Amino acid sequence: MQPALSLNRRTLLCAAGALALGRTATANAAEPLPRIVLAGPPAIVSAPLIHMAETQALASIATRTEFTPWRDPDQLRVMALGRKADVLAMPSNVAANLYNRGAGVVLLNIATWGALWLVTRDAQRKALADFRGEEIAVPFRGDMPDLMLQLLAAKQGLDVRRDFRIRYVPTPMEAMQLLITRRVSHALLSEPAVSMALRKTQSFPVGLIAPELHRGADLQQEWGRVFQRAPRIPQAGIAAVGAVREQPAVLAAVQQAYARSVAWCRAHPLECGRMVAARIDLLTPEAVADAIATSQMDAVPAQTARADIDFFFAQLFARDPALLGGKLPDAAFLHTP
Repeated sequence: MQPALSLNRRTLLCAAGALALGRTATANAAEPLPRIVLAGPPAIVSAPLIHMAETQALASIATRTEFTPWRDPDQLRVMALGRKADVLAMPSNVAANLYNRGAGVVLLNIATWGALWLVTRDAQRKALADFRGEEIAVPFRGDMPDLMLQLLAAKQGLDVRRDFRIRYVPTPMEAMQLLITRRVSHALLSEPAVSMALRKTQSFPVGLIAPELHRGADLQQEWGRVFQRAPRIPQAGIAAVGAVREQPAVLAAVQQAYARSVAWCRAHPLECGRMVAARIDLLTPEAVADAIATSQMDAVPAQTARADIDFFFAQLFARDPALLGGKLPDAAFLHTP
């Protein structure tokens, strides 16, 4: 049997142990992650993430901040499920779908409140119903923006398959290319592909062969009109996956840095455009700057945006529960500071 320690000695050892433990805990708490990986699509929601990587805005929590692009929703899902990134910009419904599939996702904010337009060669087509019977190039079949088109059409008594001729293409950039080379007259695009298409048709040498294009139906205005709500769609935001979602200090730092980068991008659109164009093929600084000016960029914390998210998800769920992974996500899906 071990002899009992004297009270004084035992007290001193306990105090020393507590002090050492405190030093270790403090060091661990202060020790930054080796790196944090941000990922996003070739859309305006990624602009603040790229700025964060360029400026190493997360230096307080990570030795290195990296950005990597995802090209389409399938690649996004692979990255999220395979833990290829820590924070991903994604459509809000995809985040809910991944969460309901047990992927370990928490939605941090809604940052894009509308960046979808029907771009057309016909300046007279201003509402969705004006495109009835027409061929429309649509990217990301079964995902945003296809879901928004289906939802808004159904609310107006239109059927996408019956009342339109939809030409599905893999990405917004491919839809844009079809449009500017006259192979289609209309395309459903998100920013900055909208601004890129408009810029390209006014420039040499593409301007010699490309048609004059116009912003046709504004899907945000359509949303507000048919659902009698503000013309704001909780379209996309950023979500944390994997281990970082269990680290409150990391999540707080990411949210704060993203909000600051949104403000910076809005205040310096052309400089932000240069950063984005250097990272994402086919984009130009001027088109990105145009997109920033026309998009509803507003980093709203997920809990603050809950009423809008719940309404949006209710519409998607009523149309097809599988869009959200078979059920509405529970409260733990939205990050609570």
